[in-house]
Amino acid sequence: MNRVTLGSWPTPVQAVPRLATAIGLGADDLWLKRDDLVGLGAGGNKVRKLEYTLGAAVANGATAVVTTGAAQSNHARATAAAAAALGLRAVLVLGGDPPASPVGNVLLDALFGARLVFAGPADDAGLAARADAEADRLRAAGETVEVVPFGGSSVVGARAYADAGAEIEAQVPGVATVVTAVGSGGTMAGLVTALGPDRVLGVDCGAVPDPAARVAALAPGTDPCALTIRGDQVGAGYAVLTDAVRDAIGLVARTEGVVLDPVYTGRAAAGLVAAVADGTLRAGRRVVLLHSGGLPGLFGHPQAAELASSLP
Repeated sequence: MNRVTLGSWPTPVQAVPRLATAIGLGADDLWLKRDDLVGLGAGGNKVRKLEYTLGAAVANGATAVVTTGAAQSNHARATAAAAAALGLRAVLVLGGDPPASPVGNVLLDALFGARLVFAGPADDAGLAARADAEADRLRAAGETVEVVPFGGSSVVGARAYADAGAEIEAQVPGVATVVTAVGSGGTMAGLVTALGPDRVLGVDCGAVPDPAARVAALAPGTDPCALTIRGDQVGAGYAVLTDAVRDAIGLVARTEGVVLDPVYTGRAAAGLVAAVADGTLRAGRRVVLLHSGGLPGLFGHPQAAELASSLP
């Protein structure tokens, strides 16, 4: 399988004893897998997937890449950074309208030299159609184009998180559960491939209508009914900050000095807290919370100021 190197591997794991005891686990029970520290373009889980998806693109002779996402998409930002590192042209088709001023991931998208196309209030199918149209324009201009799927999540991209699962097993022997946010599905799919469905707890972020079916499709041979995905942290929707997520972000910051984002890692942490509270996760067994990055999105989130002012 073709692959390019974009990050620094393996990413570290970090013991978080103060957070562990604050939520009801033993001091030695909880670790953070720091995939926010991969080293390219503000980091995050998307870099692992891009090593495979853009590896295939480069092998196919691509000169340009097109992908889609929400306005503050971490995947789009990582794609722009990876394209810059590989000498590829990048076009990002983003949902919504252009912001009054570039903030968060949109600022970084521009810094990395990507061309931004705002598609208005389009659904996933609308974004994909616009991406195909942009790809056709580039091909007509003589470019060889690769369209990277939403979130970088494909069977090829999910292979990257099978690698991450192997890293975690080596770094935290005896790990019982890995907790991860579930967006486009590829991260959980790869972890399930490496660790099995019994050792992965997904926390739905509201990015897709049927996360279990999405994850199973990206991990061939997996029964969606065998997956454990909590749906209690979605709240009013994908981009809407909830009280539980706000509290979890504040708790992690104040106990460990680690910052989470409000859409993905914040929801994963809120799901972890809820799983301990309801007895799904219990003291005495090793748990790893995947920090999948996303920090720039915090600075572009419409409720960022509310988050800061509402914490004690």
